[in-house]
Parts: sequence; structure tokens; C-alpha cells
Amino acid sequence: MANIRRIDPFEDLMDDFLKGFFVRPVVRETAVQAPRVKIEVTEQDKAYKVLAELPGVKKDDIQIEIDGDQVSISAEVKQEKEAREGERVVHGERHYGKVARGFRLGQEIDQAAATAKYSDGVLELVLPKKAAATRRQITVA
Repeated sequence: MANIRRIDPFEDLMDDFLKGFFVRPVVRETAVQAPRVKIEVTEQDKAYKVLAELPGVKKDDIQIEIDGDQVSISAEVKQEKEAREGERVVHGERHYGKVARGFRLGQEIDQAAATAKYSDGVLELVLPKKAAATRRQITVA
């Protein structure tokens, strides 16, 4: 269940550039798109290391699922209301709600040995590779 999306390196750059000049966006967005969970995956001899950016998320609101070589990360950012009298929001880009990211790795993961740490908005997963089944050649008698 991997979501494939073509990456446009200038998409975020242009949005930030255009929105930087005005308090309100130039184009009104009809549907609010949830931000993507940005990840970095590195492979070592015996494990994969995944770093995922999840700013504003509490550790208890993160779910990680591993199924064979497929990894799914989901989290919920909850909005905390700060109502002040005489104040209104003029422009907001903060996202509240559920974010998720799924991807496949090249080899099955040893679920029992997988570890996760969350610190300063970055989730670090160490996903040990399952030992590959050894090949055995059988001679015909």
C-alpha cells in the first residue's frame, strides 16, 4: 500500500515565495492538503534506519506498523485551543489532524527486534533485516 507521488522540487519553494509577500495566499485553496511526512531511509548491512519528521506530535499519538517489508507510520496532531478575547487568526498554515506515510523496503523486517525513538519532532526507527533463507542444493539420487 505504497503511495507514489511525483516530487516537484519547486512546489514548496514557489508556495513559500508567493505567500511570503502577502499575509493572505494569492490563490484560495478549496481543499486543505495534509502535509507529507518527510522521511530519510538509510541501509546498513543488517538494518534499515528511518528518520521521519513529525513536528508537533506527542509520542503517544504515533503508530508504527510493520508487515513484511512494508512500513506504515501514522500520527495525529491535536489542536489545542487558545482563545483570547479580541483576537482573530488572520493567516494560518498549521495543520491539525492525521498524517500518514507508508513505504516498502527491499527486504523483510525482523519485527521483534525493531526499535523506535522520538525526540525533538524526529522519529528514528531501526529496522533489522530478517535473515534470508539459506539456499540449499539437493542432489538427485
